[in-house]
Formats: sequence, structure tokens, C-alpha cells
Amino acid sequence: MPQWLEITLRTLVAVVTLFILTKLLGKRQVSQLSVFEYITGITIGSLAAYVSLDLEDNWFLGLVSLGVWTAVSLGIEFLQLKSKTMRNIIDGKATVLIKDGKILEDNLKKERITSDELLELLRKKNVFRAADVEFAIMETSGEVNVMPKLEHTPLTPSHLGVKVAPEKEPLALIIDGQVLEQPLIALGRDETWLEEELAKLGVTDTKDVFLAQIDSYGKLYVDLMNDQIKVTMPQTEAEALAKLKKCEADLELFSLSTQNEEAKSMYEQCSKTLQTIITDLRPYLIR
Repeated sequence: MPQWLEITLRTLVAVVTLFILTKLLGKRQVSQLSVFEYITGITIGSLAAYVSLDLEDNWFLGLVSLGVWTAVSLGIEFLQLKSKTMRNIIDGKATVLIKDGKILEDNLKKERITSDELLELLRKKNVFRAADVEFAIMETSGEVNVMPKLEHTPLTPSHLGVKVAPEKEPLALIIDGQVLEQPLIALGRDETWLEEELAKLGVTDTKDVFLAQIDSYGKLYVDLMNDQIKVTMPQTEAEALAKLKKCEADLELFSLSTQNEEAKSMYEQCSKTLQTIITDLRPYLIR
């Protein structure tokens, strides 16, 4: 067999073997790596290259070595799952970099992080002032997680004591011009309905659609293959009525959720006013 053909076959064997072993090791090998996982990834890659290019007769021993490394990695992961002590030995412990708003210089030296690097890590978390940080910790993977001070935390409905309805994830109906049947079935719809909705947007062929996605409120987003064409989402009368009714429902929910009597009265009054507006506009919106 010619050497070029033998190397080609060995490379294919190495690629397939490496793919199978990586799938066996799991998603952690392709996400943030621990020290041992980093070493394992480099070693397995080197062994795969050896299997591909070694011209000696004992090249297959590289496959044996790949199997051993994989077995060792699986064994290490099993020990980590079963023992906190082993996790601490293999992965190490997280290091606190900022606590109670105070930068811990000794821990920065321990992790060999300069002040410039710390500021860079904070910026990656959208924090541009160290004074805004209450707590920051470096995980065993090397990633830094930050908890801002309370006064710099974005305001959420929970801070206001307001309960909001859960929102479901958007569903992709078309990807790369291919209609996905399962999301349509989950919605209780079919391709005929989808084609009718696309026709309202001026789209005549589903193959022209790069991505079509529908949110929990039933609003359809469409992006076409041709970037020069922009799809204008129509604001139909029925959609406008639905949004008004949703606003009314949200105001009633806010009224029931708050314990503040003044706020409760305000929400109730706004809800009644909006209800009157909806009643007046309904004949024009459902024509």
C-alpha cells in the first residue's frame, strides 16, 4: 500500500477515534477545562497525530494509549463525582478576589493576577468600576463571576414585589429554508397556517426564509436569505387588540400583587381606564 494512502487511512481512523472518545468524555472536554482536562486534551491530540503519521509497524499502539487516557479521564471524573476531597485535589478550589467590596491582594498574588488583568476580567462581566463590586470569585475553570453591590444591581420585577407570568422559549419554525414539523405540532399548527402567515409578510416560498421564529405571544419573526430584502412585520388590528388586552391583564396582575394601597389604587384605575378604551376601540379593531 502506498504511504500516502496508508497515512490517509490512519488519519481517518484517528479522527473517528478521537471524535468517539471526545463524545465519550462528555461536554466538559469542549467547555471550560480543568487542569487535568487541559492536559488530557493536549495528550490525546498528540497521540492522534502520532497514530496518523507514524510509519512504523507498531502505530496501532497509539490507539491503545488513547484508550488508556480515556479510561483514566473517565476514572478521574468518577472520583470527582463521588468525592469532594478528590475534586479539591484535582480541580482545586475557587478563589475569592473581592469580598465586601475589598480587593484581596494576597489572593490576586496567589493566582498571579495583576490589577490590570482583574479590571479586564471585571469588564468582561460588564463591570467597569471595581467600586461597584460586592463579591468576585475566580472559579476552578479560571472564569471570574461577579456580584455587583445592591445599589448597582439592575431593577427587576421581584424588587418591586411584582409577579410576572412565565414566558416560554421562542420556537424556530424554519431554519435554512427547511420547515420544522415538531415545533408546528407543538403549537397545534400546520404548514398551511405557516404559509398563510408568511404570505401576510409578502413571503411566497419557505425556501427563501433563513430563519422563522415565533415567541410565546404568537409574534412571528422572519429573516430572509436575501439580506437586501427587509421584512416589515405588520401591526394588524387583531394584534393591536391583543396587546391592549394583555396590558389590561398585566395592570390587574400588578394590582393584585402589590401590598402598597396607593399603588394598588393606581393600577386599578389604569386598568379601568384601559378597559374603557378597549371597549370603545373594539368595533374598529375587529372589522
